[in-house]
Amino acid sequence: MEWITRGLVALVAVAHIGFLYLEMFLFDTDAGRKIFRTTPEQSRSSAALAANQGLYNGFLAAGLIWGIALSVQGEAHATSVMTFFLACVIVAAAYGAYSVNKRIFLIQGVPAVAALAAVLLT
Repeated sequence: MEWITRGLVALVAVAHIGFLYLEMFLFDTDAGRKIFRTTPEQSRSSAALAANQGLYNGFLAAGLIWGIALSVQGEAHATSVMTFFLACVIVAAAYGAYSVNKRIFLIQGVPAVAALAAVLLT
């Protein structure tokens, strides 16, 4: 069960590395505008905000990877670390769904909820 848990947490971490890349490097490109459904004017004017948001997604990924590494090493506090960072992802996804678009919770929140359930059950 531990490898399934680590796999789910890793999936969330990899997704957040992808969000980092999208928000920091692709936001003000044709691909980024298509993904985020923005106009060239919107993406240009909010690119710095998106890059900042991408950086935060990178921190979430780093925390999740840290939790996985602690788990592999058999550290007792691995569960606490993974729980904290997954909870942060869930809160961010819930707020994004409330304030921007409900699909944010489906893309970010649902995998994090599944990973958190696995962490708490392991």
